[in-house]
Amino acid sequence: MHPFVKNDSIVREIWGTGDTILFIFAGAAAEFALNKAVDWLYFTGRLPKDPLGRLFSTVGYARAIVFSDREGAHRAIDAMADIHAVVEEKRGKRIPDWAYRDVLFMLIDYSIRAYEVLERKLTESEKTEVFEVFHRVGTRMGVRGLPDSFPAWQRMRADHLETNLVRSKYTADLYRQYRKHLGWPRYLMLREGQKIVVPKRVRVMLGLSDFSLLRPVIGIYKLTRRIGVHTLLRDLILPTAYKTEIKSLDRRVAAPLPARGSVAVSDS
Repeated sequence: MHPFVKNDSIVREIWGTGDTILFIFAGAAAEFALNKAVDWLYFTGRLPKDPLGRLFSTVGYARAIVFSDREGAHRAIDAMADIHAVVEEKRGKRIPDWAYRDVLFMLIDYSIRAYEVLERKLTESEKTEVFEVFHRVGTRMGVRGLPDSFPAWQRMRADHLETNLVRSKYTADLYRQYRKHLGWPRYLMLREGQKIVVPKRVRVMLGLSDFSLLRPVIGIYKLTRRIGVHTLLRDLILPTAYKTEIKSLDRRVAAPLPARGSVAVSDS
């Protein structure tokens, strides 16, 4: 059995830690609210109805890819492609290639950013490894126009941030849903986390300052983690109703695929 991602890969380290996954989600939640293709998320209705459920659905697919053998990862990727194909058929139009690329680019960027916020700076070779894993995901899905190297991705990512984001009615509505499902205190913590992890372009468009109350908390988190208290950030941001799912975030094994009706990565 050949793993889709090497056992000692930095990608497994990133996606095997719950707090890092939470920051990936926080960044993607912010950027999705600005993406010009966000109307696709509203077509199914699942994201605004249950944004936290979409988080755990997304984690399930990511785990099935990152921690499975090659065949298992391919099944997970193909399942995502099938789900999106069904949505496209129901709507009668195709999701643009640039929208698929945006999703992959977010996974690459926020994997790097989240790990660097909570752990350490990644080397260029480690960043390249993150890029190559998600490039293989996109290639398997049949996404066209993918960059062929990490430097090319950096240029295309910067271009996408400039051209594919807009503040719209969906932006305000998604943030209302985040606030509704998290409750006011946890919603504020989500926004504080977003200030730290999102690119400047996203932060400015959302009206987020560059000062975050979570920065000192992260320092405390790094100390408490050494003595085994490693759920501090999740307890601050995620409701206790999701206690079982929260605990599962630290399991560095492939999770079962979410139910067939779940929406995959693009509904994170």
